[in-house]
Amino acid sequence: MARTIYFDNNATTQVAPEVTEAMLPFFTTYWGNPSSMHTFGGQVAKYVDKAREQVAALFNARPSEIIFTSCGTESDNTAIWTALQTNPAKKHIVTTSVEHPAILQTAAFWERNGYRVTRLGVDEKGRLDMDEYAAALTPDTAIVSIMYANNEVGNIYPIPQMAEMAKERGILFHTDAVQAAGKVDIDLEKVPVDMLSISGHKLHAPKGVGMLYVRKGLIFRPFIRGGHQEAGRRAGTENVPYIVGLGTACDLAKAHMDEENVRVAALRDRLEEGITSSVPDCLVNGDREHRLPGTTNIAFRNIEGEAVLLMLDRLGICASSGSACTSGSLEPSHVLSAMKVPFKYAHSSTRFSLCRYNTQEEVDYAIENIPGVIKTLRELSPFKD
Repeated sequence: MARTIYFDNNATTQVAPEVTEAMLPFFTTYWGNPSSMHTFGGQVAKYVDKAREQVAALFNARPSEIIFTSCGTESDNTAIWTALQTNPAKKHIVTTSVEHPAILQTAAFWERNGYRVTRLGVDEKGRLDMDEYAAALTPDTAIVSIMYANNEVGNIYPIPQMAEMAKERGILFHTDAVQAAGKVDIDLEKVPVDMLSISGHKLHAPKGVGMLYVRKGLIFRPFIRGGHQEAGRRAGTENVPYIVGLGTACDLAKAHMDEENVRVAALRDRLEEGITSSVPDCLVNGDREHRLPGTTNIAFRNIEGEAVLLMLDRLGICASSGSACTSGSLEPSHVLSAMKVPFKYAHSSTRFSLCRYNTQEEVDYAIENIPGVIKTLRELSPFKD
């Protein structure tokens, strides 16, 4: 393959060169255990402390409120676990129908174990109904868990307002901010969430490290038990190189947030306009007024999403589909199904997600080639009006 144009940053991101550089000494020189009594290992602890400060700074949080985990999924599971363990009399969970599986599958597990789960619906643009949300909050609600931004269509949800509504009712509020971290300015002195999850590999840190923010004063029960690491809140020897990498990535994200919201958003708009103006019978899924700066989800009438991805791959363009092939039939994702995107569009929805490493040249290459891909696939498509 002559070139690779990576427009799949909501799936994972490349590790920033600065992050790799920061991590390397902890594989070769400072490889001791930070919990050790001896100087060689113990000296590493100060680098973990520095990373905790860097992560906290991205969210205007206290370092003591940061728990390092292995990923966003672990952080999500931990948040729901601790809320249910510390509120055993409450048997209700509120979430949405468009969450990441890390939340949906966890909620389904607790539902099978005696809890009641309310999954809020969305409209055709993927927006939540605040009246429906308010009505869902009851004295029996143990936790609300709603994503800050959607991974498929990029919608940004009104988390500050929703968290405040939960707080007024004495209900714990968790947000999966995996997609929003580093792209949306989240000030936890102003946004009253109780817990917040991120994953390193979504903001140019490596896979295998994440974070759970737990607001000071919140009663907490560990999900993973064992040693005394993370102040007794998450057992397991600290993954120092990756924690250092996450801290550096958060520093970079803070420095580049304006670029994300200006230059990357402009590239996204250029790509979106270039495709939709050149390809007939396509639509943009989601809320175009309130979404992540690098995300566009475009549906092409009467073709299969998997076929789009295969042909884009031949051109060196990496993207994602809004559908999954199951038992020989192509079904839209749960997000597009919840949005009631018409089937003739939903099964061809393609997500393009950009980052600060993408260029205008890459966008223009995609604009030049994608219309031909869609035209060819429509000529071959078994789907007809």
